[in-house]
Amino acid sequence: MTRAQRILEWYRTLEINVDLPAHIDVLNPYKEMSDSTYAALQEFYERYYSDERPRKLLMGINPGRLGAGLTGIPFTDTPALESIGIEMPEVNTTETSADFVWRVVEAYGGPEAFFGEWFIGGVSPLGFIQKNDKGNWVNFNYYDSPDVQKMLTPFIIEQIQIQKELVGGADKLVLFGTGKNLKAIGNLNKEHDWFVQIDALEHPRFVMQYRRKRIPEYLEKFVATLNM
Repeated sequence: MTRAQRILEWYRTLEINVDLPAHIDVLNPYKEMSDSTYAALQEFYERYYSDERPRKLLMGINPGRLGAGLTGIPFTDTPALESIGIEMPEVNTTETSADFVWRVVEAYGGPEAFFGEWFIGGVSPLGFIQKNDKGNWVNFNYYDSPDVQKMLTPFIIEQIQIQKELVGGADKLVLFGTGKNLKAIGNLNKEHDWFVQIDALEHPRFVMQYRRKRIPEYLEKFVATLNM
């Protein structure tokens, strides 16, 4: 199997067997994915990962409901897919995090250069939503509740190990999230000794929401970190 085939097989079998609180639900875009959406997902990974070259590992927190929670491709929305000529006709979504990450991809040298060297995954490759006081479903990060984080820790440990193996045994990690995400993964890394080095970058959503006027500065910082 090529790396692309192994990635796709992993996605097809992703499942969380945890009895989460009633107000929290799992975002699993790969479950009952339509044929056309899966075809686009398959086209993406076969285009960039149909080889055996090892990749470096970049991880986000967990998919959001407007990005990978719909497309199945981390930090990728409809405009990003359209920019590389991939149509996902049943999905029409935009996400600020995807916007920034694809600016990073371009600044790095374009999709072929970036995905030829990097794989983007997630501490949890499946996302979460919770019902707020108004009855609306909103994004939920795995660390937003200590109890939920504890419940999810066995799944997270398993998935980090799987992703490390999928990319060819990466011994370094670039992580999106300099706060709670870094603390959680730093602590787990001390126990499991996955990575000799973890470099944390601000989460793309933080940059787009709170540092938008400084996007060129952050692009330079992100590309420099990825090139280290």
